[in-house]
Amino acid sequence: MARINDVGGMQGFGAVDTTDDTEPFHADWEARVVGLFNALRAQGMFNTNEFRDAIESMPAKEYLAASYYERWFTAICALLERKGVIEPGELDEQGEPTEQGEPAGLEARERAEQGESAELEARDG
Repeated sequence: MARINDVGGMQGFGAVDTTDDTEPFHADWEARVVGLFNALRAQGMFNTNEFRDAIESMPAKEYLAASYYERWFTAICALLERKGVIEPGELDEQGEPTEQGEPAGLEARERAEQGESAELEARDG
């Protein structure tokens, strides 16, 4: 059975945009997702094949509605849930995406990391 990413021969997706886009990221959160991916992969949390499979396993409606880096973030969250690093649905409870278009869980994680740093600084004084 073909997955949604395998659209070879399918019709109705419109013309392929071949505009040369020189910017690798269009928002700061996209670069942070790549950084998160690199850090987790380097720690052996998952490998490239697991990551690719997580993206390709997204439900078709979500896959088609998501941007490139939203797919990355969704895959990372799914893998962290599978590996028991976060609880299933833990990041879902964070609400809607922010005004900047960031996935809500990413903003919540950043706030948590800042709070954790402040706690450590206060404790270590």
